[in-house]
Amino acid sequence: MKDLLFLAADAWMIYAGFTYGWKLIRHYGNYLLGLEFMVVATSGSNFLLWALLGSHEDSFLYSIAYFFDAFSRSVGITLILVLGLLRVTHRYKPALGVDIGAFALAIAAGLYLQQFRSPDFYAGPATFYVVVNLLTAVFLAYFAWRVWGAGSRGWAVATAVASLAATAVAVIYDFFPIPGDDEHHTTFYILALSTWGFQMFVYFYAYRALHAHNVATGLEAEANNHGAPRAAAPQGGAR
Repeated sequence: MKDLLFLAADAWMIYAGFTYGWKLIRHYGNYLLGLEFMVVATSGSNFLLWALLGSHEDSFLYSIAYFFDAFSRSVGITLILVLGLLRVTHRYKPALGVDIGAFALAIAAGLYLQQFRSPDFYAGPATFYVVVNLLTAVFLAYFAWRVWGAGSRGWAVATAVASLAATAVAVIYDFFPIPGDDEHHTTFYILALSTWGFQMFVYFYAYRALHAHNVATGLEAEANNHGAPRAAAPQGGAR
């Protein structure tokens, strides 16, 4: 039963990452946030394959999983997430160089942190992951407040709940193993994968709600299906 729940949780996260990542790109032109969601989904796909093939730590898939984990926990669902959400909170659209630089930094972090896989050296990176998660949570509290102010109180509450759950997962991840969990931490990963999928689901709809509010109040142009602003409708003329 636990194995089925694990597979379902991972499939949910993969679906959420690819689906809402694509929607962010297609409907809002937010490549930074959309691609990061897809990175998380790709990580989940690799993790699922690794689990199905036996979950061996000497597998190449495990090294890939560790890279993706470090990529997103250090820079992806921290700095890149914040930069992506700034699009609707402050109408900030990073230049292409900033987008490339953010992903290059995440790749460098993922590669660098590979050397700390041994438990003897992992305390430092584990602390770093929790600290950057907490700093990101401060911004997410602000994001939830903005969504609340836009009148989408349900999504604001959901954003707060998802962010708190993700912070709890980050703390449990390295410092508070779940009592009675098996050697593969199946119970933890059911909780974590479900939470990460829920995060992307909620953040997308909260983003959409705040974008719609910005359009309705004239702060932002409505985007077409390719993320470009729609031209204003002509006044008068044939109908």
